[in-house]
Amino acid sequence: MRRAVFAALIAPFAVTLSACAPGVSATSTFAAAGDYESRLAAYEAARRPYEQAAEAYWDAVSAKRRIRNSKRRNHQPVLLEDYVLDQPPVYSGPPRPRDPNAPPGPQPGERPPIPVIADFIANAKSQFGFVPDLPASDLEFKRAYARVALAEGLTREQIVGVYIFETGGNGTYDTQAGVTPKRATAISPAVGYNQLLSTNSVSMLAEHSPLILNALRAKERALTGEAKRAMTRKIEAVRRMIAYAKSVPGKWSEYDKLAKQTPGGIGIHAIVLDRDIGPLVQTQKLLNSVLFARMKGYHKPLKAAELELMNLTGDSTGLDMVTMPAEYRAKVPTANFFQQIGYERNPVARRTGVVGNLIADIDNQMQRGAQAAGARELAAAAN
Repeated sequence: MRRAVFAALIAPFAVTLSACAPGVSATSTFAAAGDYESRLAAYEAARRPYEQAAEAYWDAVSAKRRIRNSKRRNHQPVLLEDYVLDQPPVYSGPPRPRDPNAPPGPQPGERPPIPVIADFIANAKSQFGFVPDLPASDLEFKRAYARVALAEGLTREQIVGVYIFETGGNGTYDTQAGVTPKRATAISPAVGYNQLLSTNSVSMLAEHSPLILNALRAKERALTGEAKRAMTRKIEAVRRMIAYAKSVPGKWSEYDKLAKQTPGGIGIHAIVLDRDIGPLVQTQKLLNSVLFARMKGYHKPLKAAELELMNLTGDSTGLDMVTMPAEYRAKVPTANFFQQIGYERNPVARRTGVVGNLIADIDNQMQRGAQAAGARELAAAAN
């Protein structure tokens, strides 16, 4: 009986000991576990009051946003008091320690790896039989994009300005956020001149399928031989992608789940790379913002920085800032226009602090980047 009780008592430690790497003593393993527990306790003690303060702050942001939306629906003026005027709390305690006994993979608080271009292409092929037709050069893509955008009524200033802000003025059609020649990991699925998210690609197929299919069919009619047959195959693949995008309710949250949590949703994002489809969906993304502003009664031409505000934060939120009285802009924190997770992942919003600084920063970046090679190339294409 004593042996059974003793065995039960030491079983958890036996598991720990068996997990030790060769050459690592039990003493050092126990010491590491104890150190982890003490550091975890310190982290939790520091994190708890921050999370309480953050929850109260972001709840207030949401409540104020609902008030503003209600006032706009009732055609009432939005006042300065309808915004949270304090900056959000910032966590300054120790980072969450890594559990030495945790299995491989993302740890608590860590995000799983973000798919990259190769993943989008591989999933598009395996799920839908779609292989994007890549341009012979980035200049070819820029010319196609400029041609479509100008035909839809966007201005040269708008398309070049947004391109500069989103890519630094030297981005290519396959630029992905965070990926560089020296860094293979992405910080976002955003791709292209306007940095479309994978969720944008799903919503474009679900909500603008006639635009895309009609454009592809027009090109199909002008082709002959193998080129025509290839376009026919592309159209059939795109139809399968559209059906998949429409398989969920037409809400951003549902598109987002599909885009990020399924192989098909990941594959759909490859349309941004296609020389026939990419210019269409990138143009439509910006055009949607222009049309939204008009629908809400804002008929002034959107400046490039204003259009980028809507591209960056969403149409409703961006228009809130665009229409804000000038005297409010120096006082209203940018946090009012984000969800907590989006704000924490947006260095520009955090760094600029208030709306006036954010708009000025966007405009300054556009001015500084105007002489970059890629910006000059796109500007020439849009002449």
